[in-house]
Amino acid sequence: MSFADLKKQSKLGSLTQKLVKEVEKMNNNGGGSADDRFWKLECDKSGNGYAVIRFLPAPNGEDLPFVKLYSHAFQGPGGWYIENSLTTLGQKDPVSEYNSMLWNNGTDAGKDAARKQKRKLTYISNIYVVKDPANPQNEGRVMLYKYGKKIFDKITAAMQPEFEDEEAIDPFDFWQGANFKLKAKNVAGYRNYDSSEFARQDALLEDDDAMEAIWKKQSSLSEFTAADQFKDYDALKKRLDYVLGNKGTPRFHDEETVMEEEQFRRENRGATPAVTSTPGDFNAEDIIAPSSASTVEEDDTLAYFARLAEE
Repeated sequence: MSFADLKKQSKLGSLTQKLVKEVEKMNNNGGGSADDRFWKLECDKSGNGYAVIRFLPAPNGEDLPFVKLYSHAFQGPGGWYIENSLTTLGQKDPVSEYNSMLWNNGTDAGKDAARKQKRKLTYISNIYVVKDPANPQNEGRVMLYKYGKKIFDKITAAMQPEFEDEEAIDPFDFWQGANFKLKAKNVAGYRNYDSSEFARQDALLEDDDAMEAIWKKQSSLSEFTAADQFKDYDALKKRLDYVLGNKGTPRFHDEETVMEEEQFRRENRGATPAVTSTPGDFNAEDIIAPSSASTVEEDDTLAYFARLAEE
């Protein structure tokens, strides 16, 4: 698709319709290493942070402006389990199967263990950094942004407003979209994004040539859900058995795993604690107060385990 076609679809509203359908399908179905391409909101010592970003359209040759990724990150007697989940690809995953067994064993301890090991949901999009007071050198750059369900819900709400007097927008559109004012604050010890909001609808820039240059600088999103980003079932099962300390499991602590653990500790050093007591939470920066966030995530977990039990 050419840049001219992208603008034409923007005027017709076809991109918004496609995104809405994809979001609905995803909701109905339920279903890396340090990288300097990624942007992250920097907060002060009080846990407050502010920036303005613009979600960008799908990269050239790709259908959607975001990818959805499930992963697991938890610690057991044998060490850390930090892996992408095969459920991202619609395949069976050993942790999900194990959690389903725990959830359905009829004990509170089983449910607690499953909660601590449950899937972490992450979305990845290309963004244009409009304003970043903490790191002004990022302004004007095209970067990748990893975010969670809370922010994705705000994107969905913008495309499907609740009230008649609110105009639907496609947040990923160059011309008919809107900048996103990302506001973080500390609420009861947790990072909270409730105050984040979209600005008024407006073109990112007045110059189409400049926006086309931005569009061409985007990173591929499909690479994050490519087959080579996931270990096969047997390798994951072997690692899980080792982490859980199952007797008779051979030592499984290869160089790649060591590097993943070290990177995870670096990325989460000094991070705001997650809702669960598990240190490994790829959605940590999108966690909100337990009174609201944990309820939503727990409902999703219940539904997910129920489906596995039925299967």
